[in-house]
Amino acid sequence: MKIAVTGTTGHLGRLTIEALLQGDTEVSDVIALARDTERASQSLRADMEIRYADYDSSETLDAALTGVDTLVLISSNAVGQRSRQHRNVIDAAQRAAVSRIVYTSVLGAREARFSPVAGEHVVTEDLLHASGIPTTILRNGWYTENFVDSARQAMETGELLGNTHGGKIASASRADYAQAAAVVAATDGHEGQTYELSGDWAWTYADLAVILTELSGRDVHSRDVSEEFHLDALVALAGMDEALAGFVVAVDQAIAAGELAKQTGELSVLIGHPTTDVTQTLAEALSR
Repeated sequence: MKIAVTGTTGHLGRLTIEALLQGDTEVSDVIALARDTERASQSLRADMEIRYADYDSSETLDAALTGVDTLVLISSNAVGQRSRQHRNVIDAAQRAAVSRIVYTSVLGAREARFSPVAGEHVVTEDLLHASGIPTTILRNGWYTENFVDSARQAMETGELLGNTHGGKIASASRADYAQAAAVVAATDGHEGQTYELSGDWAWTYADLAVILTELSGRDVHSRDVSEEFHLDALVALAGMDEALAGFVVAVDQAIAAGELAKQTGELSVLIGHPTTDVTQTLAEALSR
């Protein structure tokens, strides 16, 4: 069975490849799909088959998916372009007679009101259902690594700014989510399933400030502010462009609404062990 993974120059795609190979999947049964094949070859095994695949080019996708049985579709990182790009991949998968697709969506996609990414994932889920290809939806919660940049800034300034209003985040490491994708791709019985995946512990920004105090050895405090104040601070003080700052504020609104707090236990069941501790993940990421 040939398993292809998209986005293998990104963190989640690369880690999914690694997780497949750490299991029972032979390297000859795995195909890495990448837009930058040279970059992919630098981070993957030398004997790995790497195929050029561009979400924006149907011609490259048709060639890349030839002979593929299971496709792990790692969602594009082009926010605002994802629905169109994913449609291209799904259409190519139909033409190539791919037997199964595993797609990385977002936690609680269909109930989310504030998440800035949920809408495109819902569109993609609908496209997958309409395609007729047996599909498994992995609705991933937030990655702990998403907070590394704000953690670094907080350790420098002593202040963790946000508009989460005490909301919780049940995050897990990228490696945890990648292992789940690998398990689902390499084993039977997951067709038609939708898994809501999240970490075993839901934490607040106040909890994160305590963790950062322990990691840095200096006092870090969380400061909860209005959405407007946070947006202005990110633009004026952190130097973010307004679009990115708006995205950060929207994520915090989703946290405040409880959209990233759901603890289902499904991730730890799939991977066969507890999700990685938040402190461990941040300590490793911040040491790089």
